[in-house]
Amino acid sequence: MTTESLLLPLANVPAQWRQDVELLLTADEKVIAWLELDLDVSLHFSRGLVLATDRRLLARMAGDEGWQAWSYAAALVLTHHDHAGVGSLELADGQRRLAIWRYTLAQNPQALRLINLFEQQRDALVSGRTEQQEEADVCPQCKAPIPQGQETCAICPEVKEAPPSTWALFRLARFAKPYKGSLLLGFLLTLASTAATLVPPYMTMPLMDNVLIPFQNGAPINSHLAMLYLSGLLGSAMVAWVLGWARTYILALVSERIGADLRTTTYEHLLRLSQEYFGGKRTGDLMARIGSETDRICVFLSLHLLDFAIDVLMIIMTAAILISINPWLALVTLLPLPFIAWMIHVVRDRLRHGFEKIDRIWSEVTNVLADTIPGIRVVKAFAQEKREAARFKEANRHNLVVNDRVNKIWSLFTPTVTMLTEVGLLVVWAFGIWQVSNNQITVGVLTAFLAYISRFYTRLDSMSRIVSVTQKAAAGAKRIFDILDHVSSVPEPANPVHLPAVKGAIELRNIGFRYGNRAVMRGVDLTIAPGEMIGLVGHSGSGKSTMVNLICRFYDVSEGAIRLDGVDIRSLPIAEYRRNIGLVLQEPFLFFGTIAENIAYGKPEATREEIIAAARAAHAHEFILRLPQGYDSLVGERGQALSGGERQRISIARALLIDPRILIMDEATSSVDTTTEKEIQKALDNLVKGRTTIAIAHRLSTLRKADRLVVLDRGQVVEVGHHEELMAKQGAYYRLYQAQARNPDGEAVISDGDKEGGE
Repeated sequence: MTTESLLLPLANVPAQWRQDVELLLTADEKVIAWLELDLDVSLHFSRGLVLATDRRLLARMAGDEGWQAWSYAAALVLTHHDHAGVGSLELADGQRRLAIWRYTLAQNPQALRLINLFEQQRDALVSGRTEQQEEADVCPQCKAPIPQGQETCAICPEVKEAPPSTWALFRLARFAKPYKGSLLLGFLLTLASTAATLVPPYMTMPLMDNVLIPFQNGAPINSHLAMLYLSGLLGSAMVAWVLGWARTYILALVSERIGADLRTTTYEHLLRLSQEYFGGKRTGDLMARIGSETDRICVFLSLHLLDFAIDVLMIIMTAAILISINPWLALVTLLPLPFIAWMIHVVRDRLRHGFEKIDRIWSEVTNVLADTIPGIRVVKAFAQEKREAARFKEANRHNLVVNDRVNKIWSLFTPTVTMLTEVGLLVVWAFGIWQVSNNQITVGVLTAFLAYISRFYTRLDSMSRIVSVTQKAAAGAKRIFDILDHVSSVPEPANPVHLPAVKGAIELRNIGFRYGNRAVMRGVDLTIAPGEMIGLVGHSGSGKSTMVNLICRFYDVSEGAIRLDGVDIRSLPIAEYRRNIGLVLQEPFLFFGTIAENIAYGKPEATREEIIAAARAAHAHEFILRLPQGYDSLVGERGQALSGGERQRISIARALLIDPRILIMDEATSSVDTTTEKEIQKALDNLVKGRTTIAIAHRLSTLRKADRLVVLDRGQVVEVGHHEELMAKQGAYYRLYQAQARNPDGEAVISDGDKEGGE
């Protein structure tokens, strides 16, 4: 890549700085990259610009008297850091820091691009080359460098979804494969029943020519022939009814099973996806996909696809019969087909896009319901009923607008097809009368033709109407396969390693983690011995919960490795690994059901004695017995029938029942009062013995039994040690301790007396 290919037009520079930059540049100096700053060094909102040219680096903050400039040199280094929503660029020359700039992470793609092009241009000038070395991989969207070994940009959002295609329906074939025998039988029945329905019009020809017309001309009616033809008409109708019933029943059973398999497969795949996927999705949208979309596909398969197959067979068979009777009249009959096919082609794409948009908008409606109904207590507490009603009304109005657009297209398409079929029927009448008048066909042939044509055009009109439901089903299938095609960012190992017995030794080796364009953790090293209790402390946003999520493998580390008993956890089967972890979340979640069912969620086969033992250990047994049905009491959706402390104790019992080798408590006692906390703490003091325990707590009193305290700050481990040791250092832990000691709310802190008494 040449230097010329890096150059940017001056017009790309933000308008606020363009005139100053134009005056500052020399005659042949060109801009290659820039970063607009939105924070000053004190993290106050302020404007600034860092500009890279083909010769030097320029910078200025709003309010500065002039520009700073640094010519490219071998020692000049531009480094990048980001944490907690703030990015930093630091310029150094090997001996000292020359400058530092701050910005919000919205500017991060520009910053990464600036560094990449700055380094390329610096190296080129220092080496004396006029040609740049081969260009590093750069994201075509945000122009940020892509790390070696990666194929996609971690900064940009996922590629926009491809528009829905009718071909998505063909992907349902893999769900139909187990039922191919029933489908084949259904197809044969469809073929036979369709053929049976075509018999009556064919028999009207001899009935007209051999019975009715001779009788009208004075000949006696032939009763024998009349009964024969009428019997044939009745027999074909009965056969068509029986075959049609059998066909519909068999194909309906198959389609329901395909729909059920589709729902089950989608839900199972959804459960295997990583936590990262759910972070970017709405509950209502996922519910709509698995529920209404699969129902729509099932209806399409059981009804509309069957109708479509019958229509196609009917048109093909009718066309063959018409051609065999009279080719010229058949040709006139088929005249509207090209026009209808052209209209279907034009309208199909618009309908497909419209229906896919309707599905997305409908998800907005269900999202409002999914947000409001579980959170109705908060809605009522803050008297926001009118606001939520307005939000639902707006989503519903948006849904109405999109539907109106689609209906406008569809309302024009359907009558047009009907008009074309009516015109075609009129043309056939005119041409048929002309042929009868010239003795080219008989009245019976024309009557049969008209009977067939009425069925032909009815099926043609029906086929055109199926375009709508087909595009709806295609849009729904695409949304289903969007889930099925998503690959988990926490994959199962290709060659899994099985640990015969987990001891509980955990080792974090230089781990780092990025969430989008935000560096959450970096360079963390920590070793936890089997049976050791570790307390994680630090300010909010320091990385405590992230570390727990990485250890549980809800996310995979971006750098380094986490090992269990010396084995990388990415080599262990996910379910097998997590069965060794008991997790108590900061916000306890209970399922609708009984208390016993919630405690036994991780071990459904647990006996009542085991459930009660776990509840006793979590100090939940007493309040459970006070409930009307005891352990069989319903907790309500999300446990709303219980207090926060009661829900937390049930979640602790749930974790303890599985007797995990590793126990993780993420603010496990944050929802309970001091008295309840002491009761739970007594139970935990016995339960953590011999079990590797990682506890997160803001209240330092809950960590008085920890073997070691690990202090995190900005995604890094800054201190590790005992309470007294860390207090003596007067570092990050000391400051955290002092801040909590001065807390006007009077939160409990670790005291030497507590330590001595507890030990």
